[in-house]
Amino acid sequence: MKDLSGREALLRATVIVVSAGGLRALTYRAVAAEAGVSHGLVRHHFGTRDQLVAEAMEYAIDESLRGSNMVGDALTPETFAAGIESLADRESGMQAFQYELLLESRRRPELRPLAERHYLAYREAISRQLARLGVRDAELTELIWFTLDGIVFKQLVLPEGVEPALARLRALVAQAQSAD
Repeated sequence: MKDLSGREALLRATVIVVSAGGLRALTYRAVAAEAGVSHGLVRHHFGTRDQLVAEAMEYAIDESLRGSNMVGDALTPETFAAGIESLADRESGMQAFQYELLLESRRRPELRPLAERHYLAYREAISRQLARLGVRDAELTELIWFTLDGIVFKQLVLPEGVEPALARLRALVAQAQSAD
C-alpha cells in the first residue's frame, strides 16, 4: 500500500477488505492487517464499525469522482463519456466497495442513508457536468445516471463490451448540447 495518512490508509484498507470479501469480511483486525497497524488504531480513529463504513463510503465516492472527470471543469461530450468509463477502469475496488454496500443496504436498513448518499453524489456530479456543457435536462441526468450505474456494474462483472453504450451516450449529450 502506498504511503497515506493514517486515517486515509485505514479508509483505503476498508475499501480493499470489503471489495475483496464483502461487508461480512469487515473487521477491525482485517482493516488493521491490510493497513499494517494495530486493530486498536482502527477503533481509535472510527469508534464504531458503522462509522468506519460510513466514512469509507464517503471516501470511496470522493475518490471515484475525483479520479474521473466527473468533477473537472474542461469538458466535452467525449470527455464526459470517457469519465463515466474511467470510473470502473481506474480503481475497480472503489466501485466494488460501493456496490457491496449498496447491495447490503437491501438487508440492513441502517445502511440505506449510505446508499442514498451514493446515488445523490453521482447524480449531482452528472447534473453539474451537464450544466457545464450547457445542458439542463433533469430527465437526461436521470438517464445518464442509470446508464452510468449499469456501465460501471457491467465493467466490474464483465469488463468488455461497453463502448456501444458509451458511443450512444456521447451522441445524446452532444445532441442535447447543440439543442440548448
